[in-house]
Amino acid sequence: MKSIKYLIPAVLMLILGAGLLLLPEKQKTKETAPNQLLAELFDQTRYVSTDRVAERLINQDPVLFLIDVRMADYYQEYSLPGAANIPLEDILNPDWKDYLAQEGMDIVFFANSDLYAEQAWMLAKRMGYHNLYVMKGGLNRWFETIIKPKKPAETASGDEFELYDFRRGASQYFTGGGQVDSDNAIAEPVIVSRKKKKTAVEGGC
Repeated sequence: MKSIKYLIPAVLMLILGAGLLLLPEKQKTKETAPNQLLAELFDQTRYVSTDRVAERLINQDPVLFLIDVRMADYYQEYSLPGAANIPLEDILNPDWKDYLAQEGMDIVFFANSDLYAEQAWMLAKRMGYHNLYVMKGGLNRWFETIIKPKKPAETASGDEFELYDFRRGASQYFTGGGQVDSDNAIAEPVIVSRKKKKTAVEGGC
């Protein structure tokens, strides 16, 4: 079990190292130190649950900024309400700086699972950006917990039933009252265009 615990951060660091080969020279002075980044890889507070994301979306939290790091065609098929699309391969592009460096905003990366979102988190963190998070489990987990929540067993605790009630309500909120299949679900995407330098960032969530 311990070997698995340390294997995951090691693999993530290898992925990070490969990604940093693409990092422009002029931005390397702002990088987070490797030892600090390694320490933060063990910090689970970078993860945000799908329940928490749903709650913040429902409450229209103005400091929540979701970034879908999948390719544009997947994003157009389905994404979370209000999410911007910055594909993983473009995260290092300086044109996106205004989106990643928003003061006072919580930047939450997500994809279908954790892999691409983790890579985006590491690259952005290495570049010196702050308030970065990963939606744990990605859209796969989103559909399991929010869109199609499963009723707990009769022997489940009161807390589990309370969470289930929240998820049922969230499911109705995000699907317009009926559950949907991921193949047919269409959210309201935010079309993000690359910004010119020194251009103010619009919007929040």
